[in-house]
Amino acid sequence: MHQRDFAKTLRQTMTDAERHLWFHLRAHRFDGQKFRRQQPIGAYVVDFVHFGARLIIEADGGQHADGAHDSVRDAWFVAQGFRVLRFWNDDILLRTDAVTATIWDALRASPSPPAPLPRGERGVQPSLAPRHCPALLISAPASGQGKTTATAALARWHRDQGRRVRVFKTGPDYLDPMVLEQASGAPVYQLDLWMGGEDHCRALLYAAAAEADVILVEGVMGLFDGQSSSADLAERLGLPVLVVIDASAMAQTFGALAFGLANFRPQLQVAGVLANRIGGEVHAQMLRESLPPGLAWFGALPREAAFELPSRHLGLVQAAEVADLDHRIGLAAQALDRSGPALPPSVAFSAAASSPLPRRLAGVRIAVARDAAFSFLYRANLDMLQALGAELAFFSPLADSGLPAGTDSVYLPGGYPELHLDALAANRGLKAALVEHHTQGRPIVAECGGMLALLDGMADVQGVERPMWGLLPGRGEMGQRRENLGMQEVELPEGRLRGHTFHHGRIRTDIQPLVMTQPQRVQGKPEAVYRLGRLHASFLHLYFPSDPLAVAALFGP
Repeated sequence: MHQRDFAKTLRQTMTDAERHLWFHLRAHRFDGQKFRRQQPIGAYVVDFVHFGARLIIEADGGQHADGAHDSVRDAWFVAQGFRVLRFWNDDILLRTDAVTATIWDALRASPSPPAPLPRGERGVQPSLAPRHCPALLISAPASGQGKTTATAALARWHRDQGRRVRVFKTGPDYLDPMVLEQASGAPVYQLDLWMGGEDHCRALLYAAAAEADVILVEGVMGLFDGQSSSADLAERLGLPVLVVIDASAMAQTFGALAFGLANFRPQLQVAGVLANRIGGEVHAQMLRESLPPGLAWFGALPREAAFELPSRHLGLVQAAEVADLDHRIGLAAQALDRSGPALPPSVAFSAAASSPLPRRLAGVRIAVARDAAFSFLYRANLDMLQALGAELAFFSPLADSGLPAGTDSVYLPGGYPELHLDALAANRGLKAALVEHHTQGRPIVAECGGMLALLDGMADVQGVERPMWGLLPGRGEMGQRRENLGMQEVELPEGRLRGHTFHHGRIRTDIQPLVMTQPQRVQGKPEAVYRLGRLHASFLHLYFPSDPLAVAALFGP
């Protein structure tokens, strides 16, 4: 069966839970998690990952030209009732029943597949070989051109063709990825050369290339904007660029603008252009005819309120708050279908140098706030905590009256607490639990909205104030204007971490900061970092992969 047809068939037969599990396993491999066991079986190393009644087995090795080892192994697993899901050189064997322990015992006692071939006759290990996958970085001349809508439409369109799609977001952003996850059906991670580093970006793309038929990366701001721009990322990682241009008020100038963007930096590969907010088919044809040779036409999206994405002061409205978001994305994908977008050029993704992390948070249970008020969470941050050995327990400050049982540390990310002041003020049980946790000298890491909720009180943009949790002396208030925006670095006793700040809030407190952050831009505004015992609080959103050992020290007992 052709790879594309197989992917489409698989997508139709897998449940949503299986699909989510597949993406998560292939992207992160669950290294070091307590539910993971390895068992050598002949030429193979088999990873067992238990999820309740599910047993997932990832089998690597034995990549030989005749495929004999794979065939024997697959036949054995099929006889045990597994589905064999093959993608390139990687296999996933899936069984969804309640006999995981029995299967595990049987595997340990079973005859091994044939012995491995001599070392000199083995194939190249897939973990070291480049992985090839069609990919695009979607950018624009400026912000507000419709990059997120176009990226979401492309992701859904490719998904509707039966392709597995992985999407990334350039730079620090929490809101766009929520929409892109809805469109692609897969986790979305950030790529930023300054915040995470080039090796970190390469590792994320390399992992995605193992499971995806198409990789899309949404850019940030305009193509060349910023000290670590979308163009820098595309050039460094070899990503071809698709430029989205708002063509609502232009005709042939569309081609001139596209030509300028494609030739401003000769070493940058601009693959083509997508027109947004067109007036109709005639308008689209005029735009297409204006393109210079060498720039492909990737289609057009009409001016259509039905699939525009609503926004508020920090950007897009959270995906969970847009009841018809999936319908909007579907309409945009249908509009794009009329153009029949081309498959992006294939890119060779190479593995990045890496070394195992010490499990300094082994045995540490971290309570992570996650709900409509506190949703600004990088997936890479959660992965990093787990890679360090931590167990994550999610809770809702809006709904839960206490911390999860056995909590050792608390993570309060940013979000929109100002939209939920009454509910947060009424949750006295959670306030008491946090006060007790803090009094016992246990770690709390609070970022932006999480810090505001720890103050004595907080006022929304209308000036309505409510009492908050009272761990941090002072009061917070939300303003109409943006208070700060930009990349930041901070030297803490635990280490040097990077991240970003973007907020409309202010706090009034008599506490003296432990340190001030260092903005990436010379004209940037620093942020205060406060410490009260093991309570760490700041407007700075930390990116944990920038210094894993510092993160381990922040959350460790």
